[in-house]
Amino acid sequence: MDDAGPSPARDRSIRGATYTATVYARRVDASDPADIAEKIAALRLEHRDLDAAIARLAGDTEADELAVKRLKKRKLWLKDCIARLESALIPDEPA
Repeated sequence: MDDAGPSPARDRSIRGATYTATVYARRVDASDPADIAEKIAALRLEHRDLDAAIARLAGDTEADELAVKRLKKRKLWLKDCIARLESALIPDEPA
């Protein structure tokens, strides 16, 4: 029996526009900068994939508007997550 756990990513496709959606099974260790940097890299990759998928769908007149809106919402959520994690990498300095 293979006990590898869930796949870290899965491919999604909407009307031919494919992007990789990261599936997170674990939380980020906020005390480990390497762990945070790894998570940021994964989120940036998904953000780029979504950007490409949205661009392809924007040119498709038959694209599902609701699906495009969901992709855009996901992309904004990823941007917020990236910003929060980048903020966590900045050390707190006493005033």
